[in-house]
This record gives sequence, structure tokens and C-alpha cells, in this order.
Amino acid sequence: MHPSVCAIVVTYHPDDGFGDRLARVTPQVGATVIVDNASSVASAAMVRAAAVAAAATLIGNSANLGIARALNQGIQHAIARGYSWALLLDQDTVVDDTLVAGLLATYAACPDAERTAAVGARFRDTRDRPAESRALGARGELWQEVEAVITSGTLLPLRAFADIGPFREDFFIDYVDIEYCLRARARGYRIIENPSPLMSHTVGAPSPHQVLWKKTWTTNHSAERRYYIARNNTVLLREYGTAKRGSWRWKSIVRSFRLCKRIAFFEEDKMAKIIAVGQGWWDGMRGHMGARATRRGG
Repeated sequence: MHPSVCAIVVTYHPDDGFGDRLARVTPQVGATVIVDNASSVASAAMVRAAAVAAAATLIGNSANLGIARALNQGIQHAIARGYSWALLLDQDTVVDDTLVAGLLATYAACPDAERTAAVGARFRDTRDRPAESRALGARGELWQEVEAVITSGTLLPLRAFADIGPFREDFFIDYVDIEYCLRARARGYRIIENPSPLMSHTVGAPSPHQVLWKKTWTTNHSAERRYYIARNNTVLLREYGTAKRGSWRWKSIVRSFRLCKRIAFFEEDKMAKIIAVGQGWWDGMRGHMGARATRRGG
């Protein structure tokens, strides 16, 4: 166990295997915080039972406040109780028994470690998606510098977090992790990663499709998620992109078009998703942020 590490797990309608996955985390850390974003009655009851079994603190939100707000809530809980590290996890990630030890070793091996903002974990794809699965480091390195890491499996030094600032809550969900990493790098921090997979994880619900001689994949995200992906990607291009003289707008159009093309060819619920991409792109262009349902209901 690593007593200075507090694990933070965000839940939203988790499946029945959540308790077993949580039990793999708790022996590795000093404390665990679950932040539930208004799961259904049945799911919430299961989360409460899992929290009791794991001796975890449960923060229950009365509405879905988004992944960024939930992460910030958990991190503030960890800071208030004196923890030095926060381990961020999605509800469906299956961690290895060596996850925390491996991440701490990665941090210790990195020169100028005090300027490290996040330590990420590579993963094995649970849906057997070879194009996205991450392999072992070829030369046995303990760390490598990367542009960004995904939320799940990331270890945050809370001293750096206090300087960089909280996750951006107006993003709500999607690209929350990327924005944090880009902001940290802009402030002179490093983002590093353990070159070996330390967990099993899947992005979306990927499915393979054969196009002539090439296999391509699509994530099958919901229309709601497609909205946030298109919007927040556009905002990142505007705020952190290197394109000059406003050409980030053209790049955002191209990316949104490619996304719509993939949806049209391979995914279900095509029209709703394509409309969501268009709305997300337009809101990103205008800087209309926050929760989609809240903004459109006003």
C-alpha cells in the first residue's frame, strides 16, 4: 500500500462488476474516494455497497455534473486530508496489482521530477482493438515524455495540481484530460508515461470494419458524447493549436467532417450523431461551453 496516494473513481451508471474492479485498487492506496454523478437508483445502491465494502468515501451528486467537476471534487477531498498524490480512474478500468508502484517508479526515474504534472499508464484494450492497444516499452525504459495522457490510470502530484489549476469544468466531458495536459505543458511541466501497460481499458465501444484491404475502427460513442468531442476539440484547436491566421477553423471543419463520414459509414443512430457533431462544432466556434442539455434547455 502507498499511504500518500488517494484514488479517485468517478461513477455514472456503472455495471455490476464495479465492486470487483474497485477491490483491485484499494489495497494499493491510502484512501479511495468515489464520486457518483447521479447514477440510477439501482446503480447508486450498488455503488454505495461497493464503497462500504472497500471502506471508501462516497460523494454523491444529485445531478450529472460532468467528469471534470467530479474529478475536482475528489481531488479537493484528497488535498484537504493531506494526501500528496491523486490516482484518477474510470469506473470500467481494471488495474494491475502493480499500477501504483509502477507509476511512482516512473515518477522517481524521471529527471526534474518536481516539474512533472501527470504520470500516465499505458493500457491493454479490453475489446481487442490492436490499432489502439499499447505494447510494452521496447527497451525497458521506466518513463517516456508524451504530449498527453488519458484520465484513467493517471497519477497526479497534487503540489503541481495546485499550481496548474483544476480540471476545466466547462468542458464537462471529453478532452478534459488533454486540456489539462496542454495547460500544464504551457506552464513548463512535463507529462510522462510508463512504457508498459499497467491496466486494461477501452475507449468507447469500438467495432472493426473492413474497407477494401484496410481494417478501420470506430468508437460508437453516443450522440451526446459526439457533441462534446466535436465542441471541445474545436476549443482546443482555437486555444492551443499552432495553426496561424485563424486556419484552426479550417482544421476543425475537416476533423468534424471526417468524424461525420465515419459515423455515416459505420455507426448506428447516424442522423442524431451527425447533428450533434454539427452543434458541437458550432458551439465550439462560438465558445458556448458547459453541459449541452442545460445550455440548450435555457
